[in-house]
Amino acid sequence: MFKRIITPVLTLLLVLMLIAGCSSRTAQKEAKQGQPAGEKPQKQDVILATTTSTQDSGLLDVLIPEFEKKTGYKVKTIAVGTGQALEMGKKGEADVLLVHAPKSEKELVNSGVGINYRLVMHNDFVVVGPENDPAGVKSARSTVEAFKKIAQTHSTFVSRGDESGTHKKEKEIWKEAGITPSGKWYQEAGTGMGNTLNIASEKGGYTLSDRATYLANQKHLKLKILYEGDKTLLNIYHVMQVNPQKFSKVNAEGARAFVDFMVSPETQQLIGKFGVDKYGQPLFFPDAGKKEEDLGK
Repeated sequence: MFKRIITPVLTLLLVLMLIAGCSSRTAQKEAKQGQPAGEKPQKQDVILATTTSTQDSGLLDVLIPEFEKKTGYKVKTIAVGTGQALEMGKKGEADVLLVHAPKSEKELVNSGVGINYRLVMHNDFVVVGPENDPAGVKSARSTVEAFKKIAQTHSTFVSRGDESGTHKKEKEIWKEAGITPSGKWYQEAGTGMGNTLNIASEKGGYTLSDRATYLANQKHLKLKILYEGDKTLLNIYHVMQVNPQKFSKVNAEGARAFVDFMVSPETQQLIGKFGVDKYGQPLFFPDAGKKEEDLGK
């Protein structure tokens, strides 16, 4: 009698142990492959401080859902000028940064605030303006000459004026041209790239734009690309974590996951394809694993 009872019990226990072992191995396998093993991250929210160009171009609308789906994290995107994004990093108000002002970025990295600094992609800046081109920008032989023509003719120029990566590039060009822009012809918008383009379009003025945001908005604008192709107009994007040793409240694991995602082969492929179907050309060029000095050659 006793044997008849105990045998089925032992058999049941053995089956349950085998099932548990299989489940454990499956979970371990999923974890090794970077897939969630049925558990959400302990700290789900990841604060991403980034430039308006990644938002206005629509790139983040493609990438963020993929990241959230693969990792279980939830991204809170704050799209501002690169200067403001870097300031958020300095204050520990963001977990991860995606920005495009290499000189300023490297200052943050050298200070120890930015870590895991990785090259992601590039596109370029373009000088856009009214089709009739009153300043004669089309005939310029360099970006500096294009800016000089705008200043000499006092043609309306709308600056972002927000310490963004685009604004920083614009100021570099004015400095190289030996010009301190001022007067009624030079207007500071103090806003993002999309809004700056709209203002320039309404006023029949010129502005400096990243190519991606211009292409994403061109059908609503009375602006044409009038100068492009100068190597000085290269627009390079990096991603970095905010150092958790300096700011204990940052989501270090989430930030690291986002950096890894941005430079992964799958994401780089998405970046390279983005915009091709709609504009006939990619809006960004993937660069993970490359050297910055080799870009634009």
